[in-house]
Amino acid sequence: MTIQDQAVKGFDRRYDVQGLDAIDVAVLDTFPHVREDDASAYPGEPIEIVISTDEFSPVCPWSGLPDFGKLEIRYVPSTKCVELKSFKYYLTSYRFVGIYHEHATRRVLADLVRLLEPERLTVTADYGMRGGINTVVTARYTAPELR
Repeated sequence: MTIQDQAVKGFDRRYDVQGLDAIDVAVLDTFPHVREDDASAYPGEPIEIVISTDEFSPVCPWSGLPDFGKLEIRYVPSTKCVELKSFKYYLTSYRFVGIYHEHATRRVLADLVRLLEPERLTVTADYGMRGGINTVVTARYTAPELR
């Protein structure tokens, strides 16, 4: 075996990945932003909710290797908030989905916007170093009536 053969050994390996249909959007659940049994109005400006995890791990669509990232969701709710256990299950469904960093970030944004119909929502994904390069992707949404 030559040195060149040794250098490429293993580069042809690829793990199977799942398609986008494996992302479990149906598991997502919500609860009302304002409790029905609370007659008092909440004073002040709208609240911002921040959810973060360092356990987001879709896989590279080329190699099937995991891409580990920190995910931060910031949103100003309109009428609904995301239920956190359902959100954890949703994120876990990405575990074997082959998807690029940029697409994963936009997909999380799109799914949450459809679910929550928030005033504003931002998703930031900070992926681990790969080949000495760090990738941070931010996707934003603002409700049309606030633009």
